[in-house]
Amino acid sequence: MFSFFVIPFCLGVVLLLGISVWKYIRWIRGFDKRQQVIIRRNIWSWRFLPAIWEAFREGLLHWRITKHHLLLGYMHRSLAFGWFLLIVVGAVQAILACPGGHPFYVAIFFNFFEPRSERIVHFAQAPFYANLMDALLIYVLSGLCLAAFKRVWSRPLGMRQTTHHNLIDRIAKLSLWCIFPLRLLAEGATAAIYGNGGFLVTGVGALMAAMGLDNEIFEYHLWVLYSLALGTFFTLMPFTRYMHIFTEIFLIYFRQLGLRETVRKDGYTLFELSACSRCGICIDGCPIHDPLGIHDTQGVYMLQNIRNKDVWKQAERIADNCLVCGRCSTECPVQIDLEGIRRQVRAKGKEAIDKSQSYGYLKSVHPFNAMGRIGYFGGCMSHLTPSITESMERIFRAAGQDYWYMDKERTICCGRPLLQQGFVRQAEELRRRNSELIAQSGVTMLVTSCPICYQSFTKEYHLAIPVMHHSEYIAQLLKEGRLQVTPSEQRIAYHDPCELGRGCGIYEAPRTVLQAVGELQHTRQEREQSLCCGINLGDTVISGTQQAQVRDRAYENLVEGQPDTIATACPMCKKALARGGDTPVRDIAELVAEKMK
Repeated sequence: MFSFFVIPFCLGVVLLLGISVWKYIRWIRGFDKRQQVIIRRNIWSWRFLPAIWEAFREGLLHWRITKHHLLLGYMHRSLAFGWFLLIVVGAVQAILACPGGHPFYVAIFFNFFEPRSERIVHFAQAPFYANLMDALLIYVLSGLCLAAFKRVWSRPLGMRQTTHHNLIDRIAKLSLWCIFPLRLLAEGATAAIYGNGGFLVTGVGALMAAMGLDNEIFEYHLWVLYSLALGTFFTLMPFTRYMHIFTEIFLIYFRQLGLRETVRKDGYTLFELSACSRCGICIDGCPIHDPLGIHDTQGVYMLQNIRNKDVWKQAERIADNCLVCGRCSTECPVQIDLEGIRRQVRAKGKEAIDKSQSYGYLKSVHPFNAMGRIGYFGGCMSHLTPSITESMERIFRAAGQDYWYMDKERTICCGRPLLQQGFVRQAEELRRRNSELIAQSGVTMLVTSCPICYQSFTKEYHLAIPVMHHSEYIAQLLKEGRLQVTPSEQRIAYHDPCELGRGCGIYEAPRTVLQAVGELQHTRQEREQSLCCGINLGDTVISGTQQAQVRDRAYENLVEGQPDTIATACPMCKKALARGGDTPVRDIAELVAEKMK
């Protein structure tokens, strides 16, 4: 059971396994000490069970892509799951037909060897397996046709923009697209000669014969081409986007164990880089893609440039030209931490700021003895919109809540804007000083009005006390009856801030509060699909005019239902949207303070 045409396939398999194992070992060794400890503690824990389920659901069934668009999900699922079933069923077929054992490649080229080898015996279920393999081949070919159609016209599959691939990715894709048609033709030629195969290949073989093709001449050449296509694809896979096929499974497992991106590039980052399939779903949701028409800085291209060793020296430019709104990470079916990787690129080679003073002014900020009180941190942007902080103080007093206004007189930034721009050490210094102040004050809870600060306090500070955004805190006061408001008939459209919604998953609390003070309207793009206001601290490249274009798109979405008021829960979003038109824009705290009994 051997023929020379199997050599390209066998070489491809050996190279794929060898290079992949070498890469994975090198990446795992690149994990930092904390990540290695997490793996050792949890590697034999129950967490592998949800990892197996997620790997099956996303690696083969592509459930998140299916939720994005049904037809797009079918395309990915037919190529992944269909090929997987072809391999599994083919292996079972070869085992049943070869009771004495067989080389591993026989299952891939079974129809060629089946009529030529005495070691392959006919078994009772052989016709069933042959027809089943043909049905699976039709399933895979249907997905392949959709993939080709998507390259020409992607909108019917739910994508306005497809990804631009580099040369090596295109070669790998071409070889992948040739595998299954060549398999069909090769098996059809063999079926025409020997009468084996299922309903599909038999029909194809008969059609080839009817067209006057000499299957005796073409058969071997078709099997050679089929093996070459397989060998080429397997050889190129470790160097292309198709490395995600295996890497995504590892990433899912590591993520279930508790690994996350750190401030610096490490082995986990390399797994995330290679887990990206370049599907391009993240492009359409990017707020600088539409309406600004910037098509080359989205997460998929950032990962591509980093993985390709920054061949065109564009990774830093791509990393800086981003609003860091989180829309791409929400859309990503692999859930890659695109913001975390972008911060790593931004941090590369960054000079420290404030070198001479080293934030010496922090030493003059002293804690207040707030034992038993809650702490209130307005945040830098809230100080630029003082009506929000004034409203919160009124709410505290109305609820009978003792509080310490932590940054009322001497403002200390939470540090997240510096972290977003790559100034890691400076952000760490601010977090250290703020943490000391909070611990020494004795407060029992921290409330903040800025979603940027809220995300920093909840994800980066690791405080020993609970942290709440003021929308959550007000919702809790209303639920407990400590705060009462008079409802009105004003129609309110709510804008989900990026950092509060996609960043922290806070969607219900703001809506609960707004429903208590007015009539909340639904908008076309809200919650996870909310549009960025455009005026944030993430993008240092686009101009003020371009920021206004992004803001106008978000504003138009909010005023479609002609609300009386636009509400938001972010001081920066309030300032941005207030300049978009004539509809009043208010923060949740302001609306509640006005309606308090």
